[in-house]
Amino acid sequence: MSDKRRRRLPRNVREQEIIDAALHVFSKRGYHAAVVDEIAELAGISKPMVYLYLGSKEGLFVACIRRESQRLAATFKDAAQAGGSTPEQRLWAGLTAFFAFVAEHRDAWLVLHRQAPDQSEAISAELAQARRSIMAVVAGLVGQGITEGGRPGLGEQDADFVAHALVGAADSLTEWMERHPGQSPERMTIGLMNMMWVGMRNVLTGEVWTPPRET
Repeated sequence: MSDKRRRRLPRNVREQEIIDAALHVFSKRGYHAAVVDEIAELAGISKPMVYLYLGSKEGLFVACIRRESQRLAATFKDAAQAGGSTPEQRLWAGLTAFFAFVAEHRDAWLVLHRQAPDQSEAISAELAQARRSIMAVVAGLVGQGITEGGRPGLGEQDADFVAHALVGAADSLTEWMERHPGQSPERMTIGLMNMMWVGMRNVLTGEVWTPPRET
């Protein structure tokens, strides 16, 4: 029997060990091919104990999604809040932390980005909650930029529009990042800020694009 099986641990500590093991197995096998026996073996406990703690294979997956999505959202929010005195600086810090999380927590990214969207409603709900949390922070930063820029005619709906575009682009760029190893989080953020924030800044100064008139 392994040391892990012999140790008596507080429930919350044991639960985190199980989630660690499950995250690794799900990232390696995928949800459908993963088996609870392997998760139990990696966690150093019996299969019935895994079910006792987290209920089912879906319960394990939901626990992984909940923990990692909350970690990702907290990473973004904490970095943004400590990132500087302007919305631009805070967005830079938050996005850099986002891309760093993706680079440093590959198992979590594989489960969150590639596997979770195709699973049950319970799993989708966990993802949606984390996305809303990040979206609210980004919309707030864009809204501050609108307020500070003093641009009439722009408001909450515009901030929400830009937030959806930014978060969607950042999420999509994680795939590009995967295909181009060696790209630093800072480099990814610079590229995204140049594409999105520069455009937003131009709008705040009154420069907008309109479709060309047909002649």
